[in-house]
Amino acid sequence: MPKIIENRLIEAFKDRSSFNRNELYDFYLDFEPDLKENTFGWRIYDLKKKDIIKTIGRGLYVISYKPKYKALLSDNIYKIARKTNERFEDIKYAIWETQWLNEFTQHQTSNQIIIVEVEKEFIDSLYYYLNDNLRMDFYLNPDEKEIQFYISESNVPVVIKRLVTRAPIQKTKNKKDVVAIATLEKIMVDLFADENLFHFYQGPEVVHIYENIIDRYSINFTRMFSYAKRRKKEQEIKQFISNYIPGFLEDIPYD
Repeated sequence: MPKIIENRLIEAFKDRSSFNRNELYDFYLDFEPDLKENTFGWRIYDLKKKDIIKTIGRGLYVISYKPKYKALLSDNIYKIARKTNERFEDIKYAIWETQWLNEFTQHQTSNQIIIVEVEKEFIDSLYYYLNDNLRMDFYLNPDEKEIQFYISESNVPVVIKRLVTRAPIQKTKNKKDVVAIATLEKIMVDLFADENLFHFYQGPEVVHIYENIIDRYSINFTRMFSYAKRRKKEQEIKQFISNYIPGFLEDIPYD
């Protein structure tokens, strides 16, 4: 299906609380006057598969499309990525910073951390290289005491830890730099898996984070739960969503 038609469909129905099968069929007739019922059925199937629409009743639909999240990268992230790319060729890593979460939290926090995750065989090498070349406070696999007494007091704390295999990451670039960053799916899981590191986002705050992320952006739940399973948090996160966003898991295509 041409992307331009999908975009027009979203624009046509995005402000509607619902629309029915006949209205959707009439929309397609403007582009495909000879559209057959069987072909139209495949159009609906394709829209659901792409998570553009979802069924809310018999023959009733609503637009479910949401934009993909685009992180705003700070100068510090670019500095770390630049040094990493200069020293280690084809290394697998991911960077993100907790400042991104301010968009989703109920309360703004002053506890900002940059997280750099890298393949386990490069952890020590990257730590020492960055520590020698950048004026930031680097912490290698910090324990609970370091998190409590040192990271929370640092101006620009950078935590370096192991990257879990097949973690959901993406590459973004500007004119000069290519940066591998964590996706929202990864961040959502890590908030549960690294509870000590992200202790100031636990409790009611993580509920707000999940609710706002899910409400505002497109999330690949198949990828998210696959990663959660590798971090042994799949069932915990599913139960959490079921408790605080009732019925939501019934509507998402993650299996």
